This record gives sequence, C-alpha cells and structure tokens, in this order.
Amino acid sequence: MTSKTFTAPAALGTWAWGDSGEAGDGYFGSELTESGLREVVGKAHANGLTLWDTAAVYGMGRSETVLAQALKGYDRSEYQLSTKFTPQIAGDGADPVADLLQQSLDRLGTDYVDLYWIHNPADLARWTPLLIPLLRDGRIKHVGVSNHNLEEIALADEILGEAGYRVEAVQNHYSLLYRSSERAGILDHCREHDVTFFSYLVLEQGALTGKYSPAHPLPEGSSRAAGYNGILPQLQALTDRMGAIGAGRDASAAEVATAWALAKGTTPIIGVTKPEHVDGLVRARDLELADEEIAELEALASAADVDTRGSWEHEM
Repeated sequence: MTSKTFTAPAALGTWAWGDSGEAGDGYFGSELTESGLREVVGKAHANGLTLWDTAAVYGMGRSETVLAQALKGYDRSEYQLSTKFTPQIAGDGADPVADLLQQSLDRLGTDYVDLYWIHNPADLARWTPLLIPLLRDGRIKHVGVSNHNLEEIALADEILGEAGYRVEAVQNHYSLLYRSSERAGILDHCREHDVTFFSYLVLEQGALTGKYSPAHPLPEGSSRAAGYNGILPQLQALTDRMGAIGAGRDASAAEVATAWALAKGTTPIIGVTKPEHVDGLVRARDLELADEEIAELEALASAADVDTRGSWEHEM
C-alpha cells in the first residue's frame, strides 16, 4: 500500500479550457487563446503549482488537447496530470476503461497519467476492477474517485485493495455553499485514511468571487449564468463579508473562499484561464483565516439557504 501522494497546495482546473473559444459556445463561454494559456502555465509553474486537472468530457476531449499544447516544452517530470474516466461515455469494446484512457493519453501527449479518476459511481463494481491492469502496466500511477459517497468510496477501495492498490484521492463538490461531503463524514474518512480530498466548485463557477451581484450578474448565454444568477441576491451578505475580510489583507472574496477550503484541510481545484487567477491562488495559499472568521462565513453561507448541487451529483 502506498501513502498519501498528492501534497500540492492546489490543483489547476481546466474545465473551461474545453470551451471552443467562441463566446457562448461552451459551459463557461470563455474566450481563450493559446498564448494566454501558455502564460497561465508559465506563471503556475513558477509558483510551484504543477498539478493539472482535466477530463475527457471537458469539451469532449478539447480540454485535454488544449492542455497538452499549453504544456509543450516542459519536461513530463515537471508537471502532474489528472484526468477522468466517465462511465457515461464508455464504449462497448472489450475494455472500455483502457480505451478511454488511451484516447486521453493520446490527446495529452503522454504515456501515463499521475492520477486517474472514476468520474462518478455509475456501475462502480463493473469499472473499478478494470483499473488494476492499468495500474500494473504503469499507464496509471494513482486512482481517485469523484462524486462518490462513503459507501461507494469503501467499495472502490475494497476492489482495488484485493490487488494491493487503494483509493488515494477523493474529488467532490465542496464549497461554503455546498458542504455535503463534510456532513456525510467523507472529509473525516479522508483524514483518517490518509486520502487527499480535492474540492471542486470552491468558487461556485464565479458566484463566490465577489465579482457578481444582482446588479452585475454572470454573463448571459452561459450555463453558469442560468444556474447562479437567480440566487445572487441570497449570496450578497456572504460575498460582501468575504470581500471585507479580504480587504484588510490585500485579498479578494475569491481568495477568501479558496483560503476557507484550504483551512478545512482540502486541496482546492481552481479553474485558471488568466494569469491573475494564478496570482489569486498564490495569495489564497498564504492567507490564514481565524477560527471565528471561518465560523462566521459558514453561518452566512447557511443563512443564504441555497442548493448548488449539480445535476450530475447524487446525495452524499
């Protein structure tokens, strides 16, 4: 059995890198350029942030392809790659997991991934055993599970354990607004079993950055606008307070939200599409929140009384 592997302060998310680059065409409606993303990679690596998180379903391969282009010129030993097997796009070949992994490897321009995730628990007992040969031949270095509850984590761990491997990471939606993994005991489980907990949607797709309000909603035409603009009034007190906490420390509301996730012992996955996103992550890494500030933010988040569970998520 191996011990905890990923001690990076954060992972760099590339979900939005799967957008086509045309405004409104994609989940985020991001307008990205190759030179801009190369600049993001350079700044991240200069600050010791080298773990990149992607998935085959982010833009149906586009995110992986764009990430590989942005990493060109860096030695493979200089960065770590995290990508995902999504059961819903599995083919009907003899070994759908190996097939999807190979497609990801081809797009990423590498012969191995540092961390391979089962993206959700659909047919968990069917897919998990198929990871074992890929671990043995070195195409996968470590396995994680995403959007799994405690029972599902334990089942995946049991299946891998029979071959001498284990679940080394859990990746779930976790933010001030959505703390189901904490309430279900998953964070405690990870601490007790030396498993890295990666928190995604820490900034709730921008709704917790402080940039948006009822007067300045998220850009129309993107899926995130449809999902979040309606709850911005309930979030105002929370985002105002995050901004006030950050103001005295040269930090933004987004950086306070990220610092909260770090203070809870999680490894946040922060989407980075601009160099200043990396700057913010570096500031958040150095920002320490007092216990009373954490409690106050959690109380304001609870008072907002919103449910940001994604359509792909089941109850923890």
